[in-house]
Amino acid sequence: MLPRGSRLNASGDFRSTIRRGVRVGRPTLVVHVGPSGSDGVRVGMVVSKAVGNAVTRNRVKRRLRHLAAAEIGRTPAGTDVVVRALPPAGSAGTGLGQDLASAWTAALRRLGDRS
Repeated sequence: MLPRGSRLNASGDFRSTIRRGVRVGRPTLVVHVGPSGSDGVRVGMVVSKAVGNAVTRNRVKRRLRHLAAAEIGRTPAGTDVVVRALPPAGSAGTGLGQDLASAWTAALRRLGDRS
């Protein structure tokens, strides 16, 4: 579970991270990473109806939150991350965790190269 201070809630924060940050895609998801105005790491999830019905979407969100909590520790402070699930995420098994870890790492590397 993500702590309250690590959640991205405002739509403006989602929008600025997606527009001004870097993007890395994998078959099941897309990770957007950008600098934030806060001191910590904040993470937000976007899971559309294209992923599946409500049960499937909530299952994907829970899995992504759990996987993202493990990634926060190796993310520099002052970073916002938006994880956007793609339709194959609804039926992905262990591939979702592998895709998130590799996309998260690549996005942080790309953001560091950009700075």
